[in-house]
Order: sequence, then C-alpha cells, then structure tokens
Amino acid sequence: MLTIPVFNLAGERVGEEQIDPADFGGAINKQLLHDVVLMHLAARRVGTVGTRGRADVAGSGKKLFRQKGTGNARAGAKRTNKRKGGGMAFARRNRDYRYAMPKKAVRTAIRMALLSKFQDNQALVIDGLSLEKPQTKAVVKALKAIRRPDLTEAEAAETVGETKAAALRRTLDGRTVLLGLPGQDQVLYRSARNIEGVTVAPVAEFNTYDILRQRYLVLTREALGALKDRVKAQGARREPEAAAPSTEN
Repeated sequence: MLTIPVFNLAGERVGEEQIDPADFGGAINKQLLHDVVLMHLAARRVGTVGTRGRADVAGSGKKLFRQKGTGNARAGAKRTNKRKGGGMAFARRNRDYRYAMPKKAVRTAIRMALLSKFQDNQALVIDGLSLEKPQTKAVVKALKAIRRPDLTEAEAAETVGETKAAALRRTLDGRTVLLGLPGQDQVLYRSARNIEGVTVAPVAEFNTYDILRQRYLVLTREALGALKDRVKAQGARREPEAAAPSTEN
C-alpha cells in the first residue's frame, strides 16, 4: 500500500490516505506513457501554416518563349518558383496532426501516470478546501503553507535564521500543481485559475499529459474518493465475468 499525506489549509499534516497500487495498474510502462504523451502533444499542434504554390499565384501557364533558337536559357511558365512572383516549391498546406490511440491504452496510461505520482511522493491531499465565493488569496495562502511531499526529513527541517524566501522553497509556492476536484466547481476553478503554474481540473477530465507535466498532484478528499471509485469501476469492467455454475446432472 502507498501512503499519501493529508494537509489542512494551515499546512499541518493531519493524517494520511492509503492507495492500493493494484487499482492503478500495479506497474508503470514508460513506453506507453511516452506514446500517449506524444499523442496529446500532436493534438495540440496548430497546423494552420499555408504558403502559396505554383497553382496559387497569378500568371499564365504558357511557356515564355520557345525552347531553342533564342540564345536564352530554357524557361517554362511564369509561375515557376525560379522567377519573381512565382509560387513556392513544395508549398506547405494546412494540416491536422492529431491521431488516436486505443481507448484502453489511453485509460491505462492515465492510471499509470497517477501511480507514478503516488510512488514518487509527488501527490498529497488537502483537507477543507471549500470556498463560498472565488478567492484566489485563500488558495495562494494554502499553497504557501503546505510543504512539498517529496522532501526528505533533512530538506524539510527548518534552519536557524533562514529567510522567508528559503522557507517558501520548501512549500508548493511557485511550483507546478495539478489541482484535482471531484467535479465541476466554478468557485474553486475561478479561485485558482489565475495562479501561475496551477492547473485545475475534475478527476474525470484528467489526462496523461497534464498529470505528468505538473510536478505535484493535489487532490481534495472528495476528489481522491471519486478517483478511487473511478479506477475501481474501470477495473471491474476489465475483469472477465465468472461462468455460471452448471445445472446439469
């Protein structure tokens, strides 16, 4: 079992949660993670480039003058890329770079990405994160108070006479964070969306690229429960149905 620390808004460790690695695949396939991340990056490419080829520029396609007997170099149409105003050779066109992988592989990669965060001590649970109205200051204060979960005891220890900046380097302040929510929550989304390095998303919308791109995974208690239920439900669908007992004598 893997242990995930639980912090309150004041940065105090108030408990821990248990994670069964078997629910998240049990092992990590780096090649699969690599392939799925490349798929997401390809989908993000903007293929709106467009250059003018010979068919796109103005001008006749007639040969400028006869092939022989003029003393000039051989010349074809005016729209050739060799002449001023001609079309570009091998003109680039609009292109869609996205492609799809099997859904089963994509779902497996998401579970592996989550498992990697749990194994690397880069995940934590924040307790009591609920706001009545959008308030970015409250989320920033919590990130400045919560210690990074992957620090060793020596690195997390306070030193005598340390500066405020040195103390903040042990917290989540200024780090890339994926804040997971149990569902659509406009209040928390609007409270954290303007914080640099923080991405907010419901657990149902997690993808491999966003999980691996952000350094730390921060979940609310409700989000962790929803995530466990989701992966267990997917695991139940993967298990083959047991054969019904025979009634023949």
